[in-house]
Amino acid sequence: MHPDDDPPPADAATALQLIRKQRGATARRLDPDARLLYWPWGVAWLVGFGLFFLRFSPGERELLRLPSWLPLTVLFALLLAAAAVQAAARERAHDQVTGDSARRGRWYGCAWGLGSVSVYAGLGRISEHLPHDLAALLWSATAAGLIGALQMAGAAIWLDRPLFGLGVWISVINLVGTIAGPGWHALVVAVAGSGGILVAGALARRRQRERHQP
Repeated sequence: MHPDDDPPPADAATALQLIRKQRGATARRLDPDARLLYWPWGVAWLVGFGLFFLRFSPGERELLRLPSWLPLTVLFALLLAAAAVQAAARERAHDQVTGDSARRGRWYGCAWGLGSVSVYAGLGRISEHLPHDLAALLWSATAAGLIGALQMAGAAIWLDRPLFGLGVWISVINLVGTIAGPGWHALVVAVAGSGGILVAGALARRRQRERHQP
């Protein structure tokens, strides 16, 4: 035996413990940190939709004097950053995975990217003909609705019950905020939406730790 090789396990119990540790290490490498998949989105919603509420408050008030283009620009910049973090985390975890699972992940990522670009391109042509408060509502409600639907679709692909629940939560609060009207929608999504995403990320991370315990 080469001097650098590890000695073989002394007994069956030690061998079983070693196998469990190796399986746990492999699972951790292939399972991206849930906080990177959820929390960037929660921060993006809190800040982005929070600025929408401060700039386009109910009754066309301005709680904070900002250029009308700034909330939307910040929101999209943060959403793009969150998508980049999520994609990097998934790619790093799945770069050793092949087959149907990897293909599902890539196709789902394409659905996020192309779906978002196509929807927002259409909104850009419509919103310029609307008052600022209704344009803001259109953008924010569509963004939240699209993300809620994609979350539920992803849950259906991977049979992820908590993810489906988050998609339902986002869709419901988006509906409530839309009915409440301009200004109120941004507040509902900024608080309840981001809160739901941050809590979901914390719970998902706890489940990961429980699964990976030897």
